[in-house]
Amino acid sequence: MLRQHHQEVIDRLTNELINDNRYLALIVGGSIVKGWEQENSDVDIFLVCTNEEFQRRKENQEFHYFRTDLCNYPGGYVDGWVVDLDYMKQVASIGNEPSRSAFTDVIIAFSHTPEIPELVNRIIEYPIAEQLHRVQTFYAHFEALRWNVSEALKRDDQYYLKWAISDLVLYGGRMILAHNKILYPYHKWFMKTLDNASDKPENLMECIFQLLQDPSAANVKAFCECILNFRKWESPPEGWPSAFRVESEWHWMRGCAPVKDW
Repeated sequence: MLRQHHQEVIDRLTNELINDNRYLALIVGGSIVKGWEQENSDVDIFLVCTNEEFQRRKENQEFHYFRTDLCNYPGGYVDGWVVDLDYMKQVASIGNEPSRSAFTDVIIAFSHTPEIPELVNRIIEYPIAEQLHRVQTFYAHFEALRWNVSEALKRDDQYYLKWAISDLVLYGGRMILAHNKILYPYHKWFMKTLDNASDKPENLMECIFQLLQDPSAANVKAFCECILNFRKWESPPEGWPSAFRVESEWHWMRGCAPVKDW
């Protein structure tokens, strides 16, 4: 259930745009549709436009949509992106997990084309065919980061340590999300999404909190054991060092996105 002042903003925007022939649909996403909002949360949107309008905006790089005039609550604003149907089709076909996750739980405020609901349903489907490869790859990165953490601790290099700890949590968490067939929402909502995963180690969030607060060898060990003892993880058949090298350092030679962008 949306808060009344957020619903009022959506209603105002809908009434303004629904008869504008430049726009095909208004899609509302972000924290307010997930139930994670605060009183002053913004209203996140995708505004789907016609091909002609998108080409006009493309020439001027006018993809950002921002309004404050529709909000009558402190700190409120509308923030989003203008896209076209082709963008949504590409997300459904080849989009990375953060791009897909942005459409999870969305509200279609209005749509003039029956394609929109069907596209949204395709976008938010977890890519089951890629699940095993993702688990194996995240496992390889997890093991590589575990080694990097040990090196950083030995050298007492705080920059190296903070980077390695952050990525160790990232890939351990992504192993859990992939196991649950949950799309990775990028960093802002990563912890919230991970905490909501149904099948995870009982003490996972506590281990993460302790590790981030105190990146000691003992807390590193506790977190790694929390992840590794949860289940028998599928490891890359070629071994994690080779898998890590190919996906982390050689991805550019194959024209592929780095694992962080999956």
